[in-house]
Amino acid sequence: MSFLTVGHRGVMGVEPENTLRSFRRAEQAGLDQVELDLHLSKDGALVVMHDAEVDRTTDGSGLVRDLTLDEIRALDAGLGERVPVFEEVLDAVRGPIQAEIKDAAAARALAGALRERGATGRVSVLSFHDEALAEIRTLLPEVATVLVAGGSGPDIVPRAQAVGARLVSLDLTLLALDTVRRCHAAGIQVIAWTVNTAQDWALARALGLDGAVTDLPAEPAGSAP
Repeated sequence: MSFLTVGHRGVMGVEPENTLRSFRRAEQAGLDQVELDLHLSKDGALVVMHDAEVDRTTDGSGLVRDLTLDEIRALDAGLGERVPVFEEVLDAVRGPIQAEIKDAAAARALAGALRERGATGRVSVLSFHDEALAEIRTLLPEVATVLVAGGSGPDIVPRAQAVGARLVSLDLTLLALDTVRRCHAAGIQVIAWTVNTAQDWALARALGLDGAVTDLPAEPAGSAP
């Protein structure tokens, strides 16, 4: 594939993260995919938010799992934006989506939403948690899975293979060239997060990565080969 660019929570460097405004801006900027995070509300809605708490990104407080969707909807997520649910993002953007889940319960809810909306070919599912990806693979074997990991340990390839992931997303600051080579030898593509500066982009390309996750709507001038 060509070099893949993924908008991290939309383009969180310039827009309120994980909002429809941020996702639309990423798509308008020409990024290939948008990445988002999902938590379940108290009443089981797939809420688009990175943290387990609403405190950092809204004017509210408390755990997502302790708040109903109506209570979450009442919060300001920045610049007057509301916290969306996953289905709204499906409607708001046209391109592919990377959806990060935190646990098996979110995996089951997401699988149901993907089936209902016929979006299994458009959404890939990411997680740091192998069991969540294994759950998705069991429920929807046709959905692409992506293993997210912080390091470059020797277990990356077997972990990815165990959950059927043909793509891994790794921390650029911890990524070693040997890891990229081992993944490629196993037929696994590698993208890295978070790639923002010209130096980051140069490193990503020097490592031979297949793509980059970025907070910004454009690659810095002078960083492309």
